[in-house]
Amino acid sequence: MKLSAVAAATGLVLSACTSADPDPQDVFFDTLLAHCGNSYAGAVTIGDEALDADWIAADIVIEVKECSDQRIRIPLHVGDDHSRTWIISRTENGLELKHDHRERDGSHDPMTMYGGETFSPGTPYSQSFPADEYSKQLFAELGATASIGNTWWVKFPDQNTLRYRLVRDDREFQVDVDLSQTVETPPAPWGWEDNYQYRD
Repeated sequence: MKLSAVAAATGLVLSACTSADPDPQDVFFDTLLAHCGNSYAGAVTIGDEALDADWIAADIVIEVKECSDQRIRIPLHVGDDHSRTWIISRTENGLELKHDHRERDGSHDPMTMYGGETFSPGTPYSQSFPADEYSKQLFAELGATASIGNTWWVKFPDQNTLRYRLVRDDREFQVDVDLSQTVETPPAPWGWEDNYQYRD
């Protein structure tokens, strides 16, 4: 999709709420959907210099790779690490964010498919995803108890930025993605090349 088309679609979607008051989650989802097929560069804008050193030093690229009316899959490439995919889905109750983590051979990492579901309509520009029960149990089983309090935010603070943010009592992490220009698409995410299967 050409950038001019993306900008026009995004602008129309973001401005729609002023005229017809559509469902904010529909507007949010459609705004993201307008970027399908494109890759964009990102950078850590809030993080811990020690805990997030690898992220801060790496080239970060998101790829809005696979889209439907119900689900958008967004591989997240951090340098040469192609293990992560964000999955944003429509549900009966709203929107859901899941983190699909893979090993190099395409098998699931033990810490995978964690995330949460929206608890409110949010806004056309911002949706929050507190950790769900599956995630809390997974974190407890794998000794990551601090993550039980996770809430993830996905936002469009402006027309040219996609923001991914993790917050909890002792942690804040944020990546801002520049939507104003596309970048070269990285290699396929781990496990995508051969009979890629998601754990839904």
